[in-house]
Amino acid sequence: MSGMAGAGAEAEAEAEVKLLGFWSSPFVHRVIWALKLKGISYEYIEVERYNKSDLLLRSNPVYKKVPVLIHQGNPISESLIILQYIDETWPHNPLLPPDNHHRALARFWIHFGENSIACITDLFLRPCKEEQERASAKKKAEESIRVMEEQCLGDKKFFGGNNITMVDIVYGCLSHWLEGLEEIVGMKLIEPNKFPRLHMWIQNFKQVPVIKENLPDYGKLLLHLQSRTQEYVT
Repeated sequence: MSGMAGAGAEAEAEAEVKLLGFWSSPFVHRVIWALKLKGISYEYIEVERYNKSDLLLRSNPVYKKVPVLIHQGNPISESLIILQYIDETWPHNPLLPPDNHHRALARFWIHFGENSIACITDLFLRPCKEEQERASAKKKAEESIRVMEEQCLGDKKFFGGNNITMVDIVYGCLSHWLEGLEEIVGMKLIEPNKFPRLHMWIQNFKQVPVIKENLPDYGKLLLHLQSRTQEYVT
């Protein structure tokens, strides 16, 4: 009886899961990967970037941006908050370690990654005009990448060990999206001879079936990123 009740409760918790997103957003893909890893069924609703739907504006009236997860009619915004909500609502296949100290460390590296990745992508999307400033920004980005590789990843296959965790999900944009920006701008940051372990992590991460099967088309992404870089230049 208790097993049937538990199954019914889980089925009810999975009901009416919707994700508002934009196809190229790495933040939206964080949520997609988490839902897929948990095996949660959901309805994906694409939102136009320049023509935001009434549903989005009602669901996220403060920031008016994706991703937004709607669960049983209740909207949750911001990718990191959504990831935590998913992990707490559906505790199977946990994305954070069970040990309190290890979980706190994971959250520390998530916070570090969120701040560092913003600076790294700005290097490509909002390049400094002066050569000295560009060199300084690149040096700062490389210092952050070195910390990721040496102190967070270490000798592990993934940031969480043998399986991907929330830390890997958050750092995921360093794989597909950063590679696209590097190709467009013609500047390589994560080179195999300079950051071999992080470069290998990227290859391992993209080969995980849930990740590999849920990445935006690379050619289409390149065109989108090209237009984004032009927006900031103009």
